[in-house]
This record gives sequence, structure tokens and C-alpha cells, in this order.
Amino acid sequence: QVQLVESGGGLVQPGGSLRLSCAASGSIFTGNAMAWYRQSPGKQRELVATITPGGSVTTYADSVKDRFTISRDNAKNTVYLQMISLKPEDTAVYYCNSVLASMTSNWGQGTQVTVSS
Repeated sequence: QVQLVESGGGLVQPGGSLRLSCAASGSIFTGNAMAWYRQSPGKQRELVATITPGGSVTTYADSVKDRFTISRDNAKNTVYLQMISLKPEDTAVYYCNSVLASMTSNWGQGTQVTVSS
């Protein structure tokens, strides 16, 4: 069974930091490139960051480059997203999944990140 459990979100002031975690079942994690996505109210889900199966190559959306860092622990089937210098426009529900995921794939519940003073 595909399972994705995101955690670590919360309310943070602009300029603050958060670290998100995503525990994934082996069927979706092992050997697959993984990604973090986010969705704001009224907007489509967008790709935020990706990481290759071995963790050596990462990519980022321009809007988060130099502020977010994606990483993974293959021994724990877990993907992380370290976020610094957070901005109000980063407010969204954050999800992780395979880079091959579509809207009809199985998704976790996500974790809410709210950046507000």
C-alpha cells in the first residue's frame, strides 16, 4: 500500500525556518526520484523541489532556490525539506511524492505551512 505521511508544518513569521519531513512507503520511495510539491488556495499544485534516488542531484523552483533544501535518508524512507527565509507567498499545503506522481496518484494529507506576522 502506498503511504505518504508529511509532517513539520506550522505557523512561522516571515524570515523564519521550518523543516518538513515525509515518511514514504518503500514501494514509492525505493529507487525513485522524489519531490516536494505545494498547493495554495485557488492555485494548482506546483513542483517545489526534486531529488534523485541517490540524493546527489537536486532541483528547485526559481521561487525557492537558495532558500529551500531537499534531502533524503534512504535508510529511513524519508524525504526532508529545509526551508529558510520564509515568505508569506510560501504559505501552502506541502506534499511529497514521486516525481512521476500525477493528480490521480495516491497522495498524503500534506502539511500546512503558514507564513504570517
